[in-house]
Amino acid sequence: MAVVNLPSGRRLTLGAGTAWARPDGPPASRVAFAAAHVVADPRADNAPGAPAALDWEATLAFRRHLWSHGLGVAEAMDTAQRGMGLDYAATRELIRRSAAEAAAVGGRIVAGVATDQLPPGPAALEEIRSAYEEQLADVSAAGAVPVLMCSRHLAGTARDADDYLATYRALLEISDRPVVLHWLGTAFDPALEGYWGSSDVDKATETVLELINGNPAKVDGIKISLLDAEHEIRLRRRLPAGVRLYTGDDFDYPRLIRGDEQGYSDALLGIFAAIAPAASAAFAALDRGDLDGYDRILAPTVPLSRHIFEKPTFYYKTGIVFLAWLAGHQSHFTMVGGLQSGRSVPHFARLIELADAAGLLPDPELAAHRAGRFFEVTVG
Repeated sequence: MAVVNLPSGRRLTLGAGTAWARPDGPPASRVAFAAAHVVADPRADNAPGAPAALDWEATLAFRRHLWSHGLGVAEAMDTAQRGMGLDYAATRELIRRSAAEAAAVGGRIVAGVATDQLPPGPAALEEIRSAYEEQLADVSAAGAVPVLMCSRHLAGTARDADDYLATYRALLEISDRPVVLHWLGTAFDPALEGYWGSSDVDKATETVLELINGNPAKVDGIKISLLDAEHEIRLRRRLPAGVRLYTGDDFDYPRLIRGDEQGYSDALLGIFAAIAPAASAAFAALDRGDLDGYDRILAPTVPLSRHIFEKPTFYYKTGIVFLAWLAGHQSHFTMVGGLQSGRSVPHFARLIELADAAGLLPDPELAAHRAGRFFEVTVG
């Protein structure tokens, strides 16, 4: 019997993980990407401020796991600790290796383009644009679809909406393929306050729509990570035909993906890295028109996701990696930048309960053993 002695003194008996069938390919009714984490090399100096050292085989194996469940991989996004431990030298190599692996297995891949090769602090608009262009070239050369991520440098330098529009228009013009835009809210990165030229979301939305409407052929879609479902729906209904809305809402994704009589959201989600088998099964149900089955599969994943993404939300990566360790996708719980310290022992204890309730611990004996060792070391 797989039993975990929780720090509260309660004994938790883990159930058998749900055995979801693997699909024959990607979902037919939606486009779905999982934003993947990176696996650190536990023997390297992955301390705060040190260059990131990755376990490449484990990192790529996790991406093969995602592709095997029919999901695309969103590479080098904030889930991979962009701006929180993953430096650009490691990012460039990660994109190159992951895109090559995608080509080898026929997996879909998009990859983040940002300005994080610049040193922290102020930068001129010309420097910011050049940094974006360098990364755009790297992603295009690797063969991935670019995701134009929000830039802390641009947020700190831009004077108004026109500076954002000029920067992004230049990038759309030179891109050799349609890109995915990305609007990351301050819950994920407080340094992005006032992005798109205003702290008023409605005003910022008008700037985003002006950008997209000016060149819709160069925009595959936009990922929205504002954790505001009603705003996402309103924006989705105003997008030009052919431009997708990729939900990044890790609180309300089942409803947004399910959609309504006026449309639906596709998905680019960090939580999908943690719930890939369940997400895959839910998409299979959606493909065959089984809405009750879709709802039933995803319902127990929502409390887990809301817990992992609770405030401070930007530490959600810690929970993603902890669950990957419990589920057997990596041999250790170490993160680049020392980010394994980003959540508390009570947070991890509750995470185990919720992951078990969602059927996401495929080997309960392994999960119980690892959780027991973790609590023994951290609590005594």
